[in-house]
Amino acid sequence: MSMASDGVFESGAPSDPAASVRRRAGGGRTPRGLLAAASVSAALVLVPLLVIVAQALHAGVGRAVALLWRPLVGELLLNTLLIVGATTCLCAVLGTMAAWFVERTDLPGRRTWSVLLAGPLAVPAFITSYAWISLSPAFQGFGGALLVVTSSYYTLVLLPVAAALRGLDPALEETARSLGCGPWRCFLRVVLPQLRPALLGGMLMVALGVLAEFGAFSLLRFRTFTTQIYAQYRTGFNGENAALLACALLVLCLGCLAAEWKVLGSARYDRADRGVKRVSTFYELGRARWPAVALCAVVGLLALGMPLGMTAYWLTQHDAAAVSMTSSGLFDLLDTTWVSVRLGMAGAALATVLALPVGFLLVRHPGRYAVLLERTVYLSQGLPGIVLALAIVTLAVRVLLPLYQSTLLLVVAYAIMFLPLALVSVRAALVQVQSKLEDAARSLGLRWYEVVWRVLLPLTGPGLAAAAALVFISVVTELTATLLLAPIGTETLATQIWDDTSTLAFAAAAPYAALMVGISLGGSWILTSLFGRSAASKT
Repeated sequence: MSMASDGVFESGAPSDPAASVRRRAGGGRTPRGLLAAASVSAALVLVPLLVIVAQALHAGVGRAVALLWRPLVGELLLNTLLIVGATTCLCAVLGTMAAWFVERTDLPGRRTWSVLLAGPLAVPAFITSYAWISLSPAFQGFGGALLVVTSSYYTLVLLPVAAALRGLDPALEETARSLGCGPWRCFLRVVLPQLRPALLGGMLMVALGVLAEFGAFSLLRFRTFTTQIYAQYRTGFNGENAALLACALLVLCLGCLAAEWKVLGSARYDRADRGVKRVSTFYELGRARWPAVALCAVVGLLALGMPLGMTAYWLTQHDAAAVSMTSSGLFDLLDTTWVSVRLGMAGAALATVLALPVGFLLVRHPGRYAVLLERTVYLSQGLPGIVLALAIVTLAVRVLLPLYQSTLLLVVAYAIMFLPLALVSVRAALVQVQSKLEDAARSLGLRWYEVVWRVLLPLTGPGLAAAAALVFISVVTELTATLLLAPIGTETLATQIWDDTSTLAFAAAAPYAALMVGISLGGSWILTSLFGRSAASKT
């Protein structure tokens, strides 16, 4: 596909089909307009990171050493490493075990369990912490934090591992069994090595998520780098001290990325043949069937039943509510819900728009620069929300003062945070569109915007909508950046829950928590439907 120098499509068929193929393979000139648009998307991710680093460097070496070489920082480091390590290991075991039971065994009610075990994905960690802490203050501290984040994040391992299990060729397992390997030995020596990319990817997402977690740890009174950065900013408004702590947190995030890359290495996991894969073999659990059902029931109860049950309980405690459900109370509830939905739609739209040029560049004009922009965008996946928000606050105060405490700045922060989520879906949608359809449309005299409107959008619509739905769910449940960047007087469902829970007004927080979970579950259902429609369109 060719474009003019100003970034628009040329109207006419390509004069040389071979040249068109070379351009799509990245050998031709990349349109300047597309490069500029993709570079802007990547720069939005890179600028906050550079702001934090520059602010930390401004503090000087002596001050940095004096701040970081303290018992408090040692305690924060120990707490953070312990909770990240323990949660990642538990999620790896729990997620892999649940995926194996659901995908490869004769577990009774497998389809029902697959939905229930994936359900916690739609319940934010701070909602789960709200449920446990409202049950008893005894869940404060490391034990409660480990319980909450494990039950909230194990689905990040479950889903990719389950998808990998569905794609494995059973011939490898059958060969191992024919050579005398038992079920456990076959799993450890044949299946588990093939699951390594999915397992490591899920563990990486868990580690990064726990490093960036703020709401759950704050409610559970468990001190980590994120809670201390927020306290430093709120109590002293000292940007340099907070920036130094943020840089320490960034080092941990980059360490997780490097460790995952090192362990995964350059090994190949694709199939050597391209034949039709046979249906996977199902293992009989035998006597372990009902213990496996009990294990799934316990996991589902702790991860999904507990937050939903406690939210339902507090909904019935009207006398204990700090705000009665009068007409004014209902108006406040609806207004807060509308604010969350409006911000979610705006953030989803902007993130999808920013992901389009990067995805288009990767699919139609691949090359080193395109890969560099892609990796830059994915940096925000390892950029904790509190670090991003702190950088944007600093940038707004020093350079963009009119935008400080504005809705526009908050929406931009959402788009930067969740741009990788949008890019994954946008790129997948564009890959499914054959470039020859665009060539045919241009050969019929359609201009570039007509090709986009009449060819690209209808074909990529479900994928783009799925990207927007994924970002929408993330924005509605986002807490950290909203606390720092929301305009004065702006309350979202997340901030209202956090405010009420911080003052132990659990009944007052219940309606907001119920609405947030309902919106998240509805968004997840829409997301699943869109992905299913997209998959169906390919067949």
